[in-house]
Amino acid sequence: MGDRYRWVVLGVGAVAQGANAAVFLGLPAIAPQLRAHYGLSVPQVGLLLGAVNLGTMLTLIVWGVAADRRGERLVMTVGGAGAAVCLALAASGGAVVAGLALLGVGLFGASVNAASGRAVMTWFPSGRRGLAMGVRQTATPLGAALTAAVLPVVALHAGVPAAFLALAGFTGVVAVAVALLVREPPGATRSTARGHGIVLGDRRLLRLSAASGLLVVPQFTAAALLVELLHSHRGLALGVAAALFAGAQVLGGAGRLAAGVWSDAVGSRLRPLRVVAVAITVGFVLSAVLDAAPVAVLCAVLVPAAALALCWNGLAVTAAGELAPEGRGGTALGMQNTANYLSASVTPALAGWVAVTVAWPAALLLAAVATLAALVLLRGLEEGGERQPWRSRRASSPQNSRSVS
Repeated sequence: MGDRYRWVVLGVGAVAQGANAAVFLGLPAIAPQLRAHYGLSVPQVGLLLGAVNLGTMLTLIVWGVAADRRGERLVMTVGGAGAAVCLALAASGGAVVAGLALLGVGLFGASVNAASGRAVMTWFPSGRRGLAMGVRQTATPLGAALTAAVLPVVALHAGVPAAFLALAGFTGVVAVAVALLVREPPGATRSTARGHGIVLGDRRLLRLSAASGLLVVPQFTAAALLVELLHSHRGLALGVAAALFAGAQVLGGAGRLAAGVWSDAVGSRLRPLRVVAVAITVGFVLSAVLDAAPVAVLCAVLVPAAALALCWNGLAVTAAGELAPEGRGGTALGMQNTANYLSASVTPALAGWVAVTVAWPAALLLAAVATLAALVLLRGLEEGGERQPWRSRRASSPQNSRSVS
């Protein structure tokens, strides 16, 4: 197993990440059908969909610890199979059954977030790790976009239970692919039963995790408000506003790849992360200032700002893995992702409340303030591990990079 096989691991890990995103980001695309099928109100369907995020947030660190101790293949296979079973159960009953099943989907699906990232960190040398993690992270918006295009059609023509079964089938197939194709590299480090508390108490990882959670605020502010702001607040046609939102997602996905290549080239994750955070801050402040400007001018600033808000995830995830002690990468990624999910659960409601009760520009400024706070936490934070610029990657030995499990 050599240079070519690591791309197999990355491909399977990216597909697993996309399958997970298909559930927690793709299911909202059939929110109207869910509401009609179960007879729910808008707040109630929001609680139903939020069950996935709650389950994920509760078990990210647990799965990360398990990945460090037992390896990625077992964790992702068990987690994927469990998520598939829960999705099938969601198709079998009423709203309460569906809610409990979706909670279970989150509890099991969280395995992918920590374990697939650990697999990338283990297999790829430092000079290629930024690009590899960028590919993995790009699978999230791509999986969500594909699901948003396909799932409503399935629900419309075959019903909501069929939509759940389609997701269950896809998730199950991915779990089988993980079991068959994912291996650990020779000499990969496994952690012992003790020592995970060292990771959870590491001040550098705590600062990075908190900064990541704050950077989620502009990301999910844009996700929750961009269409509403342009359509309801500024009078842009709904189809045009939705198309601009989709464009921001595409640009953000491309930005994740570009940010990964950039970090490999300069041999740093945190320097590009700080630059992106500054650009996000400027973009959201300008968008708030231009709230009353011609809508074309506002869009020219707000859409790139929303795209920038999507670009940073791979940098932060890679930095977390490289800050982790030997054999504790899964735990570190679980901790960093927990902060992200906590912020993602709170931000849409908070940003929407500020926009409605205070002003739309205030919601955009809130996102900018959160990004500034992230910059304060990132200031002076030291990198973890030894990285080599992309141009010298051929001199990097895969064996030398695998201790960062």
